[in-house]
Amino acid sequence: MIRKSLLVVLSLFLFIIFSTQEVKAVDDNNTLESDIQEGNKMITKENPMIYEFDLNAEDDRMHKADGWSNGEMFNNTWRANNVFFEDQKMNLLIDLDGENANPLYSGGEYRSNDNYHYGLYEVRMKPIKNDGVVSSFFTYTGPSEDNPWDEIDIEFLGKDTTSVQFNYFTNGEGEHEYSYELGFDASEEYHTYAFEWLPDSITWFVDGKEIHTATENIPTTPSKVMMNVWPGIGVDSWLNEFDGNVPLIAKYDWFRITQYKMTEADKTETKQTDNPVSSNDDKKTHEKNEKSYWGIVGGLGLFIGIGSAIYFKLNKRKK
Repeated sequence: MIRKSLLVVLSLFLFIIFSTQEVKAVDDNNTLESDIQEGNKMITKENPMIYEFDLNAEDDRMHKADGWSNGEMFNNTWRANNVFFEDQKMNLLIDLDGENANPLYSGGEYRSNDNYHYGLYEVRMKPIKNDGVVSSFFTYTGPSEDNPWDEIDIEFLGKDTTSVQFNYFTNGEGEHEYSYELGFDASEEYHTYAFEWLPDSITWFVDGKEIHTATENIPTTPSKVMMNVWPGIGVDSWLNEFDGNVPLIAKYDWFRITQYKMTEADKTETKQTDNPVSSNDDKKTHEKNEKSYWGIVGGLGLFIGIGSAIYFKLNKRKK
């Protein structure tokens, strides 16, 4: 009888051990990995570098484009005076560039001094609402820096500010446009737009909601962060014809870069699938694994307690 009792207790203990271990295994399988491998480098989201840009005044980490033009479809010259700060916001201006100017208009562009790499890029802004113009937030590098043309875009076409356009270029290859209907007019109030740039994907967000992910031929070159406004020429099918209505102003509240770290790779490739804008998955996984640990400890305590009781009962009978 006593042997049977001991067997029952032992079986109960083993059941508790394996059941809690099974729960932990399931939790581990559901854990969202935070590291991604690129070549011999590991991209990790742990302890990233965060750069905040309030855009309420000039920032020595940024500079204004001045005195030159992109040409082609850009019907403007960049002017430093077209970037100014008012009411705690940055303003980018499209205006006439003076009598007999060629191009006829001036535009505003604000760009980072440094180049940044994989990470999360966020901006809070209000674009211009007017045919023929673009308001943007993007990363860019190119031949002027002896780099390939790599670019990731958030663009608002002034002809319809109830939608936003996402795009990217890798070594000059584009045609990845994706338009999203916002459900509101972006020119009327501030909203937050973002993209997460990883070695194997780009994911765009609106107000923290994941909208679109691209996974083919992703840019790889560290790039500058830029914001600009400009009137187009020769691209009426894309922007509609610009009617010459000036001045026009886009407003920017702030932007932020959360740059992920790159270290020497020491494990196999894993895929990040969580939403970086708002995620509590790591905390939840830790809590579940902690519960599994205490389940094992509790089972062991139960086994020792019951075993001790049977042992003392057996000795009492012998006496």
